[in-house]
Amino acid sequence: MNTGVSRLTLDLAGASDADEEELQSLGEQLRRALLELDVEDVQLARRSAAAPEGAKPGEALAVGALVVTTVPLLVRQVLQLVDTWLRNRPLRGIKVELDGESIELGHASVEDQRRLIDAFVEAKTRQAGTAPSGE
Repeated sequence: MNTGVSRLTLDLAGASDADEEELQSLGEQLRRALLELDVEDVQLARRSAAAPEGAKPGEALAVGALVVTTVPLLVRQVLQLVDTWLRNRPLRGIKVELDGESIELGHASVEDQRRLIDAFVEAKTRQAGTAPSGE
């Protein structure tokens, strides 16, 4: 990207018995973990559709969704942290979107997840024309 900033949208997919409160709590846990990296910001995502008339302002937040703002060189670290964090959580997976493309991180093997992350980061790096970051 030529803006020097990457925005990743992380959408947590809860287990079949997960409720909105649990997804919100898990989203906050992941947000705190991500803020420990040197990212610029991590915000709760807003719904793209307008909130229903009479809805409270807080209801415009998308439950279990985050927007991470970071420099492109940290995208791999963000994805690796998300993958590691996901391993012991009651989630089906996390959909990651960057520049209109997405991947699904789930409960595949560590090696498969690493390959998926590497391929995604390499593809985004080629598109942006930037040098890939190290592991």
